[in-house]
Amino acid sequence: MNRKQLVENIRRKKSFLCVGLDTDIKKIPEHLLREEDPVFAFNKAIIDATAPFTVAYKPNLAFYEAAGVPGMLALDKTVKYIRENHPDCFIIADAKRGDIGNTSALYARAFFEEMDVDALTIAPYMGSDSVKPFLGYDGKWVIILALTSNPGSRDFQFLNTGSNRLFEDVLTTAQTWSETPDDTMMFVVGATQGEMFIDVRRVAPRSFLLVPGVGAQGGSLEDVARYGMIEGECGLLVNSSRGVIYASKGEDFAEAAAREAEKLALSMEPLLKARNVI
Repeated sequence: MNRKQLVENIRRKKSFLCVGLDTDIKKIPEHLLREEDPVFAFNKAIIDATAPFTVAYKPNLAFYEAAGVPGMLALDKTVKYIRENHPDCFIIADAKRGDIGNTSALYARAFFEEMDVDALTIAPYMGSDSVKPFLGYDGKWVIILALTSNPGSRDFQFLNTGSNRLFEDVLTTAQTWSETPDDTMMFVVGATQGEMFIDVRRVAPRSFLLVPGVGAQGGSLEDVARYGMIEGECGLLVNSSRGVIYASKGEDFAEAAAREAEKLALSMEPLLKARNVI
């Protein structure tokens, strides 16, 4: 999916919501455990219920890898289901890969050719040769960790490197790795960072940002939009995982997820109007 298609979908749905499919078999409603594939059954119901309000889905690989082969099969079925039934939705594999060049090339093949997701989260610590193999796929995106929402982000990301902080160097340098960074590269910036979005936008004014941390982690949607939204294009994908998918533990779990997704989308609509996106 290219940038134009993503922006058009944001405008059409009046939403920049990304739903995180952090599906833990220990947390899904008990009645689903009777299904042949409980994780996929849960995901399918969540996706169908929330798709009208959602522009992206983000399965977190750890939740599927932890279940072994059955978990990875559930992930594969989930991606295929979105592709076949909700093809306008952007699919992000939250895998946080990043290794030496030949290994990264195989990761890229796994996620972009075999799994066929639209984007993959990448850890940039090993530098350009660990990221560039992911950039050679038409219509695919890399999403680079820049300024994350967790408390430990200050251990390294705010270190002074001279005239900048490390996260600013990541933003600046990473954009030199692609001839068209605004069309191939996004950055993770946590919602809990608040006014730090001003500094992010100073360095990466047109980059799309994947923003976790709204809801359960306490980030403010209004602050994210105020400081991070791009005039006329949005440039944000705000992720909510637990707050949507675990809105209910009962048989009404999908309906409850839809209500939470709709609530978020409705709160996003005036923010999009204020910045002339819709």
